[in-house]
This record gives sequence, C-alpha cells and structure tokens, in this order.
Amino acid sequence: MPQRCVTHRRKFILQRYSPLFFFYSGLLCSVPFAHAQTAIGPVTVGAGLRTSYDHTEPDGAPGTDKFQVDNVRIYINGDVTDQIKFMFNTDYDSATNKLGVLDAVARIEISPHFNIWAGRFLPPSDRANLYGPFFAHNWAVYQDGVQDGYPFVFQGRDNGVTYWGDFAKRRVKVSLGAFDGGSATNNSTVIGAARVQVDFWDIEEGYYLNGTYYGDKNLLAIGGATQFQSGRTATTADFLLEKKLRNMGVINIEAEYSNYNRLGGYDASYGKSQGAYGLASYLFPKQVGIGKFEVLGKYAKADFTHGIKALNPAYNQKTAEGNFSYVMKQFKARLTAFYTNTRFNAVKNDFWTAGLGLQVQI
Repeated sequence: MPQRCVTHRRKFILQRYSPLFFFYSGLLCSVPFAHAQTAIGPVTVGAGLRTSYDHTEPDGAPGTDKFQVDNVRIYINGDVTDQIKFMFNTDYDSATNKLGVLDAVARIEISPHFNIWAGRFLPPSDRANLYGPFFAHNWAVYQDGVQDGYPFVFQGRDNGVTYWGDFAKRRVKVSLGAFDGGSATNNSTVIGAARVQVDFWDIEEGYYLNGTYYGDKNLLAIGGATQFQSGRTATTADFLLEKKLRNMGVINIEAEYSNYNRLGGYDASYGKSQGAYGLASYLFPKQVGIGKFEVLGKYAKADFTHGIKALNPAYNQKTAEGNFSYVMKQFKARLTAFYTNTRFNAVKNDFWTAGLGLQVQI
C-alpha cells in the first residue's frame, strides 16, 4: 500500500480551519438561543440540525471537500393523558434527500417502575445507541466499528415493544423488548433485547441517555446490553464517569466493549466482530462569551473475523479522534473542530478526516 507523509497537511488543516472556528464562535456568541421545543396546546414541537464541512484524504487517492447536512430532525411529543403519550420524530436521509420516520412511539408510562413503549424507537442496546448523534459527546460517532453495531431499520431504530423501569431509588434501570427481525435482518424470527444499567452516583431518569451532561450530573454508570435472534447474539458493556471539579471544570470518561456474533456489526462480509473504545474529555471552567471550551480525545480498535467467503481475510480497524469544541448551550448549540484518523491492517485503505461541525436544536 502506498505510504504518504501527512505532517504538512495536518499543519495546513489547523492553519486553515482555526480562523473559521473562531469566526463562527464569535458570530454565534451574539445569537440569543430560545428554549428547546415549543408548546402548542398538549403538543411540543422542536427541531435539530447537525451540519459540517469535512476534508477527507484516503491513502493513495485525492482528497475530497464536502459541506454536509449530517442530520435534520423534527421532534413532536404530546400527552393523551397523564399516563398515555405519543412521540413522533423524523430524520433527514442525505442519501435520498428525504425525511424518514425516526421514532413513532405509543408510550404508556404508569410509574417509574412500569413503562411500555410500542412502535419504532431505539431498542435496549448500548449507551451510544441510546444517546444518538445529537446527544453524543464526540462529533464523529458511529465510525469506529465498535459502538452501536446492533441491527436496525433506520438510524438505530427497530419496530417492536419494550418494557422498561427504574428501581432501587431509580439507580437501577432495566429494559426488555421484542422487535421485528424481518425488517432489520431479513430473518422473520423476533429479535429479543435487554439492558441493565446501574447509576452509582447521580441518577439518569427516563429511557434515552446522554453521552455527557456537561457537569450537570456527577455520574458513575455501568451498563450491559444484549440482543439475540436464532442463536446469534450482539452484546455490549458500557461505562460512563463524569465529575464536576468545583471551579476546575468537568472531566468525562466513557468506554465500551462490544461483541457482535453473527448479529449486527459494521461489515456484512464478516460474521463476527469485537472491539472497544475509550474516550476522555475536559470542559474548561471559564466562560468565554456565552460558552465554554472543551477538549476531547477518543481511541477505538475493532477486529473483524469469520469472513463469509474464503477471500475475506480477517482485519482490524483503529480509529483515533480529537475534538475542540465551543459549547454554547450544551446540546442546543455547540461548534466542534474535529479530526479522525482511521487505519486498517488489511482489506481497506487508511484515511483521515478533519473539519468543522455545528449543532443547533430548538
């Protein structure tokens, strides 16, 4: 495989993007942000946008520059009664230039111990799937071959039903579900799904999760999830620690281990894959304008084995990511300069990507 020296290109990227980063930071400092979602009678409506400029350079091939609309979402929630609710969310598919049904959920929520969701939504799975791109901590989510490799119909979702509840003063979260196999894996057998999570410090209420709380919570959480269908399994274990250091900022450490055994995974040419990642960040305490700066680093390694054909040799993927973010209003408004470097020991070509990403939600 041809080798390439990228040192001068990385310096060029930093020199090129730094003025843009600080220009947009200054521009956004002057923008007043509204509260997320607007109430219209019993219905609340909101929206979210993730857009970016990416420069990607594969080894042995010309680089590409793209302005992308990564995600556009519309959120609609309403209460039928105090215990019966409805959620409908959409997401933009850049491949087809159309909005698709993201979530369509009938929610029966009797108490913290007893809740039933039915329709299309995120099944019990890893934390990374349960926070999605808008509530992830890092920008380049779902690119490492590790997190959120469960089978799905659209954007990690599947059609089915789940029971979930919080126990032990809401420190233990349990969810069990059954989901349509035919739409997710072309196997009509039902997919079973389960997750258990324990919060040792502050609690996380509700079904969906976050990748960070930007210091609003002190968290020490451990979770495990599995899905199974016709003797095939997908299993993950995840960890999140977040600690506010008084007037010294916020540290966050996130990790996950995954094992996709003929169910899910990132490469359909391989029956099995397993891997892990670690993420660490530091949110600076000093406010600059309307926001704070944050640095983040992540490293992941995934192994792909049991090729479905004799010509599919085993290989591994190593992914390193760095973020420098200006967090203006947590997940409602943040600007991120990002860099990822993806390396393979065989089969695929190495590449790196650098760019700027902007997220806004109302």
